[in-house]
Amino acid sequence: MTAKTPKTPKKPKDKRIGLFVCHCGVNIASVVDVEKVAEALKDYPGVSVSTDYVYMCSDPGQQMIIDTIKEKHLDGIIVAACSPTLHEKTFQEAAKLAGLNPYQIEIANIREQDSWVHSDKEKATKKAIRIVKSHVEKAIQNEDLAPITVDVNRRALVIGGGVSGLQAALDIADHGYEVILVEKAPSIGGKMIQLSETFPTLDCSQCILTPKMVEVSRHPRIKLLTYHEVDSISGFVGNFKVKIRKKPRYVDETLCNLCGECEKVCPQIVPDEFNMGLSFRKAIYMPFPQAIPGTYTLDAEHCLGLSPVRCGKCKDVCEKKAIDYDMKETILEE
Repeated sequence: MTAKTPKTPKKPKDKRIGLFVCHCGVNIASVVDVEKVAEALKDYPGVSVSTDYVYMCSDPGQQMIIDTIKEKHLDGIIVAACSPTLHEKTFQEAAKLAGLNPYQIEIANIREQDSWVHSDKEKATKKAIRIVKSHVEKAIQNEDLAPITVDVNRRALVIGGGVSGLQAALDIADHGYEVILVEKAPSIGGKMIQLSETFPTLDCSQCILTPKMVEVSRHPRIKLLTYHEVDSISGFVGNFKVKIRKKPRYVDETLCNLCGECEKVCPQIVPDEFNMGLSFRKAIYMPFPQAIPGTYTLDAEHCLGLSPVRCGKCKDVCEKKAIDYDMKETILEE
């Protein structure tokens, strides 16, 4: 890890803050009285300079910011303008040219969050003043930050095995990165696999999705975890730690050969979720014929073998001894 050492921060009460209010042509100025906003903040605690300009993002506007930072020895600035998504980087670069830490910049959004959503000029102006005041308070507390470089764990977690999750996993894996794909249901496929036709070709969903499901299950860089749920995520970008809860299927996937004898003898009949409750399934079942992984799952909520009744018929007929009533929930860490 490498980092630049930031300067020793000033105490909040000693910081000198500059406010620059942008007209954004008429985008802001037609609804918000920008001169009034600048005037209202002129004597606000911590504010050393407060001014406005027609286009702060323009070359003259940026130069005004640079010159003012240098002349007034500012420790932080607020630009009251448009969304930070659009021009935060612009003003950070201007601050750097003036020798100011770029993370001492606050963007008060008085366009998308004020002028564009209001028509009453007086109320919009009062709102703009409140927005800017909140950013002044934050700017006073801001400290210099420094960019760092960290090693990145070059693996990806994809949550959800529907069509979008499958495609995301394939795209990442095909670019050479390991993927962990977590699906909470017994099989991947999501909602799309339940559709009878898909737009625009009107092909059946199985015709489109099943090959993709198979490709995911066979991909050497995709670790497929069905009947699992993400329990917690900690860490930071590039170095997340994930706890994944493995739900008991009560059927050993490595032993089950899909003979179907367990399903035949199961006495418990319940509504079938795959067919939206319009048909029925047994308490031990495959979600649908093309399910991946191709194995049975025992529905613990309805299985009599897991209840005090201790039915046990499915276990008795399983020649492969794949059914295990003693399976427990486990936690994996990735």
